Amino acid sequence: MKPIRVHKGLVAPLDRVNIDTDQIIPKQFLKRIERTGFGEFLFYDWRRTAEGSNGRFVLDEPRYKGASILAAGKNFGCGSSREHAVWALADFGFRVVIGSSFADIFANNSTKNGFLTVVLREDEVAEFMRRAQEKNGYQLTVDLEQCRVYDDEGFSAKFQMDEFTRHCLLEGLDDIGLTLQHEREIKAYEDAHLAPWVR
Repeated sequence: MKPIRVHKGLVAPLDRVNIDTDQIIPKQFLKRIERTGFGEFLFYDWRRTAEGSNGRFVLDEPRYKGASILAAGKNFGCGSSREHAVWALADFGFRVVIGSSFADIFANNSTKNGFLTVVLREDEVAEFMRRAQEKNGYQLTVDLEQCRVYDDEGFSAKFQMDEFTRHCLLEGLDDIGLTLQHEREIKAYEDAHLAPWVR
């Protein structure tokens, strides 16, 4: 898992609340077993019609091409517990989603995939979302080491995160990585407890 410490990127504003995982990645695209290839189907029902792209969705606007930070409304990632929602966001190119609240399962899935969810106050989210809508090329810096989000125009906000989650993201540790930190002790235990016929 790739560590995340300080990330600066273009912000795409998605000014909607209660965005559920079925909108993030619709169910008909959940047939893959790999974690890649989901990005093209991100927000599919909002971006496509029967004839193709509708061209009116925020992520299809040329000025947000290459955005790596998504600004969203409250309760982002609600609905079913599909991990594919995080995979789709990451595959599309996002590294961070900032909102005023997240569904617990979505936030947990994000952590386990090295994807950062940042919770700020609603007025703070509204402020930088407005800036992203009004200013071309608007960027934010998300500093996980200092738990701070800021831009080059005076906006700055602190966020909180439990230390274990923060440690895992800073070090790029998923569940397997956490286990492998104890590889020497695990091997010593296994060697000491080998059945006689295995020796």
